[in-house]
Amino acid sequence: MFLTRILVDKWCGKVAYIGALWVIWVVLVNRVNKMADALQSRTYYNSCYRHGVDEKRRVQIPAKWRPETDGTELTVIFWPKHQAGACLRVLPPEEMAKMKAGLDALPNSDTHKGVLKRFIGSKSVQVTLDKAGRICLPEEMAGAAGIKDEALLVGLLDRFEIWNPARYENVEAADAVLATKAFEIME
Repeated sequence: MFLTRILVDKWCGKVAYIGALWVIWVVLVNRVNKMADALQSRTYYNSCYRHGVDEKRRVQIPAKWRPETDGTELTVIFWPKHQAGACLRVLPPEEMAKMKAGLDALPNSDTHKGVLKRFIGSKSVQVTLDKAGRICLPEEMAGAAGIKDEALLVGLLDRFEIWNPARYENVEAADAVLATKAFEIME
């Protein structure tokens, strides 16, 4: 009887151990599959596209840059940060959420926090693509960025910018000067 109990305890222990390993394996496989799905469905904004802007200020978004889900809102922000002039920066929902979280993480004592939240909050709009794959640029934002009849969409991998093509030539020239030094961090 005693020997039987020891054998049963050892056998149950091994079964429990194998069961625990199986559960861990299933959880890991599910996590890896979710990460793989996220990587496959992620949109990368690369390359440059030159498109006309119609009289209603609509600009075509490249097919491979369009959100997979209809009705997804992109955030268009007036972006005055470049020395060559302003552009419009376009963020998909996950990047806008990261930007907001980054701003929220700044200490309230940082005077830049309020300035940035007010500026970005007041100089941004949510847009959705129409059935033809276009977004409508707000008149005031397009004018301030110098975008009239033509726009250059520039991929930034996780977001994109919309530039006045002539203004972007100056950006490219400035970037070319800095590129060699910038690429050193990639080594």
